[in-house]
Amino acid sequence: MSVKPTDFAYYLSRYLGQHLPGRRGVSPNTVQSYRDTFTLLLRFLEAVDHVAPERVTLDTLSPERIAAFLDWLETTRGCAVATCNLRLAAVHAFFRYLQGEAPSQLHHCQQILALPRKRQPQPVISYLPLEGIQAILTCPDHTTRTGRRDLVLISLLYDTGARVQELADLRVEDVRLTAPATIQLTGKGSKTRIVPLMTPTSALLGQYIAEADICVTARSSRPLFPSRSGNKLTRAGIAYLLDKYADQARSQHPEWIPQVLSPHVMRHSKAMHLLQAGVNLVYIRDLLGHVSIRTTEVYARADSEMKRKALEAAYPSAASATMPIWQENTDLIIWLKSLGK
Repeated sequence: MSVKPTDFAYYLSRYLGQHLPGRRGVSPNTVQSYRDTFTLLLRFLEAVDHVAPERVTLDTLSPERIAAFLDWLETTRGCAVATCNLRLAAVHAFFRYLQGEAPSQLHHCQQILALPRKRQPQPVISYLPLEGIQAILTCPDHTTRTGRRDLVLISLLYDTGARVQELADLRVEDVRLTAPATIQLTGKGSKTRIVPLMTPTSALLGQYIAEADICVTARSSRPLFPSRSGNKLTRAGIAYLLDKYADQARSQHPEWIPQVLSPHVMRHSKAMHLLQAGVNLVYIRDLLGHVSIRTTEVYARADSEMKRKALEAAYPSAASATMPIWQENTDLIIWLKSLGK
């Protein structure tokens, strides 16, 4: 005997399958994050309240049950407060959508939306000093094709302040090497932004494209950084590469490289270095692709040096403007040493 879909199943399937990707235009990663929240919610209801997923209705999701779900995430699954707040935000987003789709549920929705976020300590922004960036850039072996690719990839990750998924999604057609050199990044909500490239990064990228024998006109939609299979590198793949070179740099300069280094730390580092150089927060916001200046202000609050010294007048690039580009017969040791100058 078939079970008739519940009102919750109906609205959740429309929300995840149509509203988020269609009307809102959010990325597949965002849809997956929302889906994971409701997967956990269904598991909680089945394990704690013994309500099978096919029996869950909107009335089942009372404010008390949602609050108990958040406590379960924290106590039973060991989730951090930030993670619990992220799950609550996903629940809130669904019930905001439900208000317009089912006005009869308006009071119920408002009760859920009234559930507060848990207070959490201000996160500490982790970022590398400029010397740490330079130390990592000396690690890829530029005598190998893979090493040269990795050098360009890490340089671009830092220089553009890109999110790791934005870097993974880059296509050859997103690159403009003619002056002024720029790159087009596609971020959250499929929003694009144009980011300028510093001269050394532009030169490295141009040599990488030439060496890879990429024909921009014929194969412009191919990934800029393909894997061995020809597909684009994954976020995990990029994180692995960065972690590998961070380990090498850490063995030489443990004071500059933290024990845990994610690609997002490179984004934080770029923002902090620009801020310390006196670049206006509005420009940093546009570079990072933040919707609101309030998001960017976290860097100003995190930088204690801003309270005790004047902003630097000029921003020194991690890849110095006088840095020699690799050539076929360039001495490796001389080239690497020049990066730290």
